[in-house]
Amino acid sequence: MAREPGRRTFLTAAGGAVAAAAVGTPAYATDDARDAGTAHDLVDVQLLNITDLHGYLQAAPGSTAVVTGAAGKQYTVGGVGYLAAHLERLRDGRRNSLFFAPGDLFSGWEFDAESLADEPTIEALNRLGLDFATAGNHEFDKSPAFLNAHMQDGVPFPRIGVDDAFPDSTGRRFRGADFRYYSANMVWTRTGRTVLPPYNIEWVDAGRGRRLPIGFIHLTAVGTDTGPTSYQPALSSLDEIATVDRRAAELKARGVNAIVLSMHDGAVAGSDFTTGSNPSGPAYDLALRVSPDIDAIVTGHWHCRFTMMVPDPDGVPRPFVEAGCHGQLINEISLRLDPRTGKVVRALTTSVNHPNTRDIAPDREVQQIADYWEGYAARRARTPIGRQTASFTRARDGSGESTLGDLAADWALWAGRQPLGPMNDGNAHPNTPAELALIVAAPQTGQSILARDLVRDTASGGTVTLGQAWQSLGYGDPVLTVTVTGAQLHDALEQQWTEAPDGTLRFAPLAVSDNVRCAFDAAAPAGDRVDPADVLVDGRPLDLARRYRLAATAYTLLGADGFTAFAGFTEPVRHVRDFESFVAYVRSREVLAPAALDRVTVKNASAAAARVGQVAPPRAARRADGTAAASRAEAAQLARADGAEHGFRVPC
Repeated sequence: MAREPGRRTFLTAAGGAVAAAAVGTPAYATDDARDAGTAHDLVDVQLLNITDLHGYLQAAPGSTAVVTGAAGKQYTVGGVGYLAAHLERLRDGRRNSLFFAPGDLFSGWEFDAESLADEPTIEALNRLGLDFATAGNHEFDKSPAFLNAHMQDGVPFPRIGVDDAFPDSTGRRFRGADFRYYSANMVWTRTGRTVLPPYNIEWVDAGRGRRLPIGFIHLTAVGTDTGPTSYQPALSSLDEIATVDRRAAELKARGVNAIVLSMHDGAVAGSDFTTGSNPSGPAYDLALRVSPDIDAIVTGHWHCRFTMMVPDPDGVPRPFVEAGCHGQLINEISLRLDPRTGKVVRALTTSVNHPNTRDIAPDREVQQIADYWEGYAARRARTPIGRQTASFTRARDGSGESTLGDLAADWALWAGRQPLGPMNDGNAHPNTPAELALIVAAPQTGQSILARDLVRDTASGGTVTLGQAWQSLGYGDPVLTVTVTGAQLHDALEQQWTEAPDGTLRFAPLAVSDNVRCAFDAAAPAGDRVDPADVLVDGRPLDLARRYRLAATAYTLLGADGFTAFAGFTEPVRHVRDFESFVAYVRSREVLAPAALDRVTVKNASAAAARVGQVAPPRAARRADGTAAASRAEAAQLARADGAEHGFRVPC
């Protein structure tokens, strides 16, 4: 995508003075770059990038709000208002400046953005002047159609003001991004064509009316198509190195001699954001092997912070960087181009990470955007969407059943029977409705879909608000309807019990939809507790040889929470993500009433009671020192902390 130089309108300082100097130690390709300054006989190009914002417009959340720099100095960071002020300072006086991101800008866990279809994130990025972005795995959390048609072009999906297309801070309906997304390795399985353009070409001002091209190749994390939140049955991901080498050769053939790789995959390289040490990880392995025609490698996905030089296959250093997450850092790479050939003079390349500190005045206009959406989300969260006659809680009886678990299973069955809408264009098979649903109520590993109790508000007569429904169930995982055998269903029911290394049993109960009844023998050994004759689906015993259409979360079906029985499922159909789907379910039901806890029964319950003291709490219910949680409340807190990072994200 060509861009005329000089057309960019940069932010103005609306909130006061900004810091005069950057914090951070530049990484240099060679010692010659230390004293190069601005080389007047070369063309200076500034590359600015952020990554993995995940919709956190106000501040970086939790422990990510503090980053560590040189000599252990710590900085409080985050917030797009501050980001705008820092960007304005960094861009000042630079004739050629490009601002981009290697993925996961939207789709996360921030209610203010996520519950509003991440339109707040796009408005903020538009105002920040983002030029282009790599599609990360979370950009595919809804569907390729949603990314292309809605996020980029502003097409509503499907109900204006209900599902998306909300009025922005100027009062206008959502119009889409002012920038484009790219990916060279995400393709349609059926045709092999890329879902997005594989690369873009930006043109920089070389003076005297001349322009020079810079190519940007983009990679999405391998496995995005099969990941739990981004699962897309109709997509595939190509080999990264082969893809980049091929696209670099194409760009060279088009006369592009300066090439940057923006990739949504990362590495670990120490804890000091001003440098890098002992690198490891998939992005680092790629950096050592990918084409020498690549002049810089910008990474993301792992939420790590580093800037360093690594040798290409010919031994020539090039930048290898990652700018953290949640608006923590701005990475700045300075390239110098030969004005005759357009090649990067690699010996003069530098890179530095700048912390997005909060010790300056934020940009007033961008901060107003963040504040507007925060207020909008708070008001929308109070919107009534249904009513409940009593509370739904995660408290489990002796069989592992709970009212919230039963509600979740009933919702999953409903979701698995819904007709496919315009956002579900990524399905590989026609939808055959679900016959039953299973939900992991208390997983052995990872985060439970049962996020918090849905407590009845007596003051309002039991009104259920959008915010309550959204936050009680889900973590951004879609429901899938798949075909499995009765034998797989039986194996999954047996996998509710696993034996720990010390011989104790761990219990991860499955909630079943209302058309299922089952029993287990508490006195039998793990692996032999469920008789198929004691499992009834619509009143008929489970047939081990029969094929069933099952609705469950992608996280469970892919084995991410310990249930391996569903491996090899077929005919997957993807439905809407959990929290959005559950809100629609509550709206459709109007009144929610807890059902009797009679779906699961226990044989030889007295034997189970005698063994209660032998059952160890799951790993997530243990403290860091290995001791067990002292109370149910502490166990729940530890479990939430343990499951805060899941799926593709790898904390460092």
